[in-house]
Amino acid sequence: MTTTSRNQVSKNDELFERAQKTTPGGVNSPVRAFRSVGGTPRFITRAEGPYFWDADDKRYIDYIGSWGPAIVGHAHPVVVKAVQEAAARGLSFGAPTEGEILMAEEICRLVPSIEQVRLVSSGTEATMSALRLARGATGRDKIIKFEGCYHGHADSLLVKAGSGLLTFGNPTSAGVPEDFVKHTLVLDYNNVAQLEQAFAEFGDEIACVIVEPVAGNMNLIKASEAFLQAMRALCTKHGSVLIFDEVMCGFRVALGGAQELYGIKPDLTALGKVIGGGLPVAAFGGSAELMSKMAPLGAVYQAGTLSGNPVAVAAGMTTLKIIQQPGFYQQLSATAARLAAGLTKAAKDAGIVFCADAVGGMFGLYFSETPPNNYAEMMAGDRARFNVFFHAMLDEGVYFAPAAFEAGFVSAQHSDAVIDETIAAAARVFKKLAA
Repeated sequence: MTTTSRNQVSKNDELFERAQKTTPGGVNSPVRAFRSVGGTPRFITRAEGPYFWDADDKRYIDYIGSWGPAIVGHAHPVVVKAVQEAAARGLSFGAPTEGEILMAEEICRLVPSIEQVRLVSSGTEATMSALRLARGATGRDKIIKFEGCYHGHADSLLVKAGSGLLTFGNPTSAGVPEDFVKHTLVLDYNNVAQLEQAFAEFGDEIACVIVEPVAGNMNLIKASEAFLQAMRALCTKHGSVLIFDEVMCGFRVALGGAQELYGIKPDLTALGKVIGGGLPVAAFGGSAELMSKMAPLGAVYQAGTLSGNPVAVAAGMTTLKIIQQPGFYQQLSATAARLAAGLTKAAKDAGIVFCADAVGGMFGLYFSETPPNNYAEMMAGDRARFNVFFHAMLDEGVYFAPAAFEAGFVSAQHSDAVIDETIAAAARVFKKLAA
C-alpha cells in the first residue's frame, strides 16, 4: 500500500482496488499493473512537459513518455491546439481526409525506404498487417523473429524459442493455437551465425524476418551492424521480406529512424507511437510494388474504421513538424546520453554494479557490468535490485518504467536541470542500496 501521510490512505490504492472489480488486473495493458516490481500502480491525472501527477497530486519526472510518443513533452501547446481545432471539425468520418494524405506524404518523405504507407491505429495492427503482406507477397508461411523482441500481441508473434537451435517456437500466451506459431522460428538477437544457419536450412521457405533494429522491450538493446547487414543480405538472396519494427524506435532514435542510423533499407517498416503524438496512429509501408498487393488493389486484406482518424492525425502531423526543427535530435540525444552517464557515475561512486546506455531519445538501465546484447544477457541482470531501485526512485518523484525489461524515454522538455535532479535523486538511492 502507498500512503500520502501517516494516516491518510492513498487515492492510488483506492482507485486500483476499484479498477480491479471491472477490469482484469485493474489495468488495460499488463505492464501498468506493477506486477514485475510489486506495489500499487500510480493513476495519472494530468501531465505537462517532462512531468506527470498522480491521483494524490504527487509530481513525477516522467521517463516513460506514454511509452515513447511524448517526444516533444506532455501537453505541448501547439499539439494541443491542433487537436482542439481538428476535434471541432468532427471526431471521425469513416471516409478519406486530406490529413491522411499529408501524413502519408510526410512519412514517405522522411523515411526513404517507404514509397507508400497504410495508416492504422496501433503498433500491433501495423506489425500484424506487415506480416500478412510479407506472406501474401511471397506465398510463404515461415517467419523469423528474435527472442526478446516484442511486435504486438498478434497470434503469430506471441512466440518464444523452441527447445533446440532451429526448432520452431512455442506460444507465450494462452489462447494461441500451436498451429498459429508452428511456422515461427525464434532466434537469438545479435547472433549472425544462427541467422545464417536458419537461412541455410529454411531459406526458400521464409516469408520474412521481423526485427526491432533497436530493441526496446527487453530493455534497450542495440542491434550490431553485422547482424542487420547479414539479415539484409540473406533476405535479398532468398527473396524474403525484411521488416523493421520501428513502432518504438521510429522517429525516436533519429529523424529517419534506426534504418537511417544503420544505413540499411528494409522492405517494410512498421511505425507507431511518435507518429501519433500521443493519440492512436500507427502505420506500415514499403515500396509501391509491395504495397500494391494490399486491398483494394491486391489480395492482401486489411481494414480499420478508425484508421487515419482526423484528430489523431492532427496530433501526429504536428509532432512530426516539431521534431524537424534544427538541432532537435542533437539535443534529444545529448539529453539521453547525459542521463545515462550521470546515472552510471552515481552508481559507480556508490559501489553499485550498474550501467546505462542510450541512443537518440531512448535509454536503458541495467544492474549488470555491461549493457546486454541479447535476451539471455538481459535476464542475467539483477532484477531484484532493479525493483528496489524503482520504488526508491518513485519515492523520490522519478518515474522509470515499472519493469526491468522496458526501455526509457526522454523528451525535448527534459532540461539539464531536470536531468540533474534525477541524477541527484539516483545518487541518494544508490547510496541506500550500498548500505
